[in-house]
Amino acid sequence: MTFFTSISGLNAATQSLTVTSNNLANANTTGFKLSRTEFSDIFSANVSGVSRTQPGSGVQVSNVAQQFSQGSITSTGNNLDLAISGEGFFSLGTESTSSAPSLYTRAGEFKLDKDGFIVNNQGNFLLVFKPNGTAVADGFSTGVFTPVQVNAEQGSPTATSEISISANLQSTQTTPVNSPVDPNDTTTYNHVSSLTIYDSLGNPHTASTYYVAQSPTTPNTFEAFLFIDDVPFNTDGTKAGATGSDSVTITFDNTGKLTAPIGNTAYGPIQSTDLDPALNTTDLSLSFDFTGTTQFSSVFSVNSLDQNGLPSGNLTGISVSDTGVIQANFSNGGSQPLGKVALARFANPQGLAKRGDTTFAQSSGSGLPVPGEPGVGTFGTIQSGSVESSNVDISEQLVSLIIGQQAYQANAQAISTQSTITQTILNI
Repeated sequence: MTFFTSISGLNAATQSLTVTSNNLANANTTGFKLSRTEFSDIFSANVSGVSRTQPGSGVQVSNVAQQFSQGSITSTGNNLDLAISGEGFFSLGTESTSSAPSLYTRAGEFKLDKDGFIVNNQGNFLLVFKPNGTAVADGFSTGVFTPVQVNAEQGSPTATSEISISANLQSTQTTPVNSPVDPNDTTTYNHVSSLTIYDSLGNPHTASTYYVAQSPTTPNTFEAFLFIDDVPFNTDGTKAGATGSDSVTITFDNTGKLTAPIGNTAYGPIQSTDLDPALNTTDLSLSFDFTGTTQFSSVFSVNSLDQNGLPSGNLTGISVSDTGVIQANFSNGGSQPLGKVALARFANPQGLAKRGDTTFAQSSGSGLPVPGEPGVGTFGTIQSGSVESSNVDISEQLVSLIIGQQAYQANAQAISTQSTITQTILNI
């Protein structure tokens, strides 16, 4: 039996050396997880039923176990390179229409393919949870998987719908000597604030608000008149006639604090043909918010003046947050969520089936995948611009290599010794 026992030792040592060599070969493979060779003895032969006379029948490799300890995270500078800090696997689909993961990986080297999909080096598609709307605040449909695709339409313009103004209207101002408001005649208004707004096609327009004091007839009161591209508009959105437009009344208390209007004041809808008949845009509905506007004795000043419209824009980049939110960023200052990285975990990750290219597939031994969001519960967070390196410790593997080599040499020596003994017996 010594020959067979030693041969089992040679076989086990060979497999151990193969596993160790594979670990060393993949020491620089992104997302690679080292394997550990686990041994067990072969059932012992029972001599005369006495336990102390059971010599054993050798060794066998009982398992090659994947070790899913965290690898070091290395910065790359590429926003689409992603690393998981903590538990979880990236979910991958093999088709651009994939609605469920078929592969899982810790290797986060991603890029855009020719069709704008985020894929890994093998062409597998990164799956995300589908966004519920055009803003991060709209949330994501956890459990609804979809590949990520960036296209030109996502840089489309946004028509202005909200204008916010915070200014100080000088309390010492009195009603102008002339009316109605004329942008070319400063004797028809007291103050003016202007900003650029956008229609549905992204065309810019200048929206100017002219403020006319009502003092001393009506103290602590100003009337606000809207002009777009020097054309006056009524609050119902119609173009004003020669007698001037109607206005929004702004009132203050005796301390200069705003008392009306509170919240948003609707303006419109303004007919697209009144803006420019040649543009063929949709009607423009605006709301004004004067929150923060005051009436003090200091000179007129604009503290903030903002609007929510955007011109058309080109894609400038893709960003990924630590919670896995993938956003497309555009030259017009806008951004749009493309999805939220879908992670998965397993009750027994060592039971996953290897599929090559540092990917794994679900198996009966791993249990069902549990999807989740980065940073939620036991799931790790995402580090953009980084990758997880192999968790192979080269020094440790070199020691294992030496141990495996010594085991092989020892078993080879045992065979040689048994051969010598056998030859001696034959020569008697």
